[in-house]
Amino acid sequence: MSVASPTRGEAQNRSTRDPVLEALGKHLGAQVMIEQTTLTGMPVVWLPRERLLEALAFLKGLPEGFTMLFDLSAIDERLRSQRVDLPPADFTVFYHLVSLDRNRDLMLKVAIDEGDLSLPSCVSVFRNANWYEREVWDMFGIDFAGHPRLVRILMPPTWTGHPLRKDYPARATEFDPYTLTVAGQDTEQKALQFDPEAWGMQRERAGSEFMFLNLGPNHPSAHGAFRIVLQLDGEEIVDCVPDIGYHHRGAEKMAERQSWHSFIPYTDRVDYTGGVMNNLPYVLAVEKLAGIEVPDRVKVIRVMMAEMFRITSHLLFLGTYLQDLGAMTPVFFTFSDRQRAYKVIEGITGFRMHPAWYRIGGVAQDLPEGWQALVQEFLDWMPKRLREYQRAMMENAIVRERTRDIAAFSTAEALEWGVTGPNLRATGCNFDLRKQRPYSGYDQFDFEVPLGTRGDVFDRGQLRIEEMRQSVRIIQQCVDNMPPGDYKADHPLTTPPPRERMLQHIETLITHFLQVSWGPVLKPNESCQMVEATKGINSYYLTSDGNTTSYRTRIRTPSFPHLQQIPALMRRGFVPDLIAHLGSIDFVMADVDR
Repeated sequence: MSVASPTRGEAQNRSTRDPVLEALGKHLGAQVMIEQTTLTGMPVVWLPRERLLEALAFLKGLPEGFTMLFDLSAIDERLRSQRVDLPPADFTVFYHLVSLDRNRDLMLKVAIDEGDLSLPSCVSVFRNANWYEREVWDMFGIDFAGHPRLVRILMPPTWTGHPLRKDYPARATEFDPYTLTVAGQDTEQKALQFDPEAWGMQRERAGSEFMFLNLGPNHPSAHGAFRIVLQLDGEEIVDCVPDIGYHHRGAEKMAERQSWHSFIPYTDRVDYTGGVMNNLPYVLAVEKLAGIEVPDRVKVIRVMMAEMFRITSHLLFLGTYLQDLGAMTPVFFTFSDRQRAYKVIEGITGFRMHPAWYRIGGVAQDLPEGWQALVQEFLDWMPKRLREYQRAMMENAIVRERTRDIAAFSTAEALEWGVTGPNLRATGCNFDLRKQRPYSGYDQFDFEVPLGTRGDVFDRGQLRIEEMRQSVRIIQQCVDNMPPGDYKADHPLTTPPPRERMLQHIETLITHFLQVSWGPVLKPNESCQMVEATKGINSYYLTSDGNTTSYRTRIRTPSFPHLQQIPALMRRGFVPDLIAHLGSIDFVMADVDR
């Protein structure tokens, strides 16, 4: 079955009913636009490359415009068979735009030929396109003319090939055995040496040399394998260059060789502090492709466990955030409370940090006997602990002195860099997907969205405490109002047929065998699901080509753009302020590098 895509004329007629597409069509000329029908929940429009920058600038400049470039990536189309009514393309580059004022999204796509893999850079329109374009060059080999410095970002500088191309191997057994000679090691070490001139930096000013200092990739304040090269004039940061990719594992490439079901455990390892929160956008996106509607009980169970992991993640953040400020004691208290939360998580799922417990169409098993008492014990404990954290930590004069007005940014600056989640709400922007775009039944819960006022290091810390209070409030409602019913949908892609039928009908047995061994087959289409994860908005954009595996899995994580913003905030700041800011971002490198 082919993707349900309209013809050019049908797309033009439908676009006139959408005010944004109608305005874009009048500006560009409707004949250049082709609209694609998908399950993404947003308009998807194909444009010629020569009109791309014009379209992006127009959409951004609209009243209540699309001021955030949420994601930018590519698809290798060369092996995709189900492309009926879509423009010819060897590669597709897509631009996912978000308008918070309109509370809606829009995706632009550009088709390019293998013989001319070049697009104009849109860094002049969206500053945060810098890293995304580098990633597309790194993974696909697509050039962006006018990019300020188009070099590898996730792979080592000496890497050969572009891993997300379809002709690039997906398994280590497809490569020659790895060897590293002494000469090869010297080459790799030399490639890691920082060249200031290549990044537009001067080595001296007024006859005085700058110091160039590596913070990381092995430093406690880097929160993982993360390197920032600092250009210092004494303690002042003149400029800095974040260097990522040390934790890259190729999660999106892995998705191409895993079945729809078997990829679920891989999602746990993206934000490894988020647990089942990582499963949620993926299974919701797959359920869109499969047309699965889950029971109310499944929705509430998912919400309850996701909020449990929001608490564990925020507790980890709070302890390490204060540790970065020099307070050694709080981390022991927050970790002891995380242990209480993991007692609940383990009692329900059987695992702690990486339960991989959500399933397509439901959860792995129903809630165990006695789960209410287990959860209620935790809910009775946490409020007084949060009050203690507030009094002993955030009301501490030293903490306030170190964090007030440090690394502050406005809502407009946050949107320009693609900042989402608590870091965006710390600027006073009231945007939480659980409220603005409820999923998994969040519209049935009563909770508030905490907001900051200054957008500084202090507000980003304070906000997480308030969010934990609201998570406790949501979980209490789950305990009090857990619906009856099944823990999985009654759908052939979710529920195996009854054993008696398998023993009587060979066709049923064969179907069940194929579902378990090869995985389900999903009809060709595209879907996207965004969730308010622990560190910001996390999304999965899935492309099915009518197979047992995903043709393309795009994982958009919040931490990636958050780190890109660091130089803009820290120029003319000081090293201790940088350490405080790194602690306030709340990132883990697996969420950045994937």
